[in-house]
Amino acid sequence: MNENDLSVYVITALLPLTAFMLIFQVNPYHALVIRGILGAIAALVYAVLGAADVALTEALVGTMLAVTLYAVAVRSSLVMRLGVLKDELSTQGDRQFGQLLDDLRTILDKCHMRLEVFPYTDMQSLDQALIDKEVHAICTQRSQPHSDFEQDCGSDQHFHTAIRVQRLYEIMQTELALPGTILTYVNPSDSKEEHS
Repeated sequence: MNENDLSVYVITALLPLTAFMLIFQVNPYHALVIRGILGAIAALVYAVLGAADVALTEALVGTMLAVTLYAVAVRSSLVMRLGVLKDELSTQGDRQFGQLLDDLRTILDKCHMRLEVFPYTDMQSLDQALIDKEVHAICTQRSQPHSDFEQDCGSDQHFHTAIRVQRLYEIMQTELALPGTILTYVNPSDSKEEHS
């Protein structure tokens, strides 16, 4: 066995090893990097084995194009859009509302997601945005407690967050522990039927 054969075996062995790493990657951004490495190794294997045309196709399509498209898809899908009233957003100096947004960002960071806040002018347009699936959740602020539970929380400001995505609701229900915050799951299709 000469030195060239050994290098071909080593490079070829990297292919299943990288694919194995890709399968078990939890962070989607790390998976994108590993997918790029996998494509580069595959192109190198094809080139070493004498298939230059296949190597070029793998490098251009399988690596560059695929990773770019995956990056766009991951970037656009791993976001939670939160609708709030513009007045509440302008009073972000309010410590409790700022704390709620910080807690939401921390929870979403654990899931490799980001939070985008969208302001709406009135409650009707905010509710309509949730029904029309423009946002994943809406958060409204109440100055008066509506139940004994809210009075027991002991804070002046209470937040009601309605979430239309079941998985996000489950994550928030287990992770969000801010006093005075009430979470509800809303099925937008039920809301559409009521408005019809």
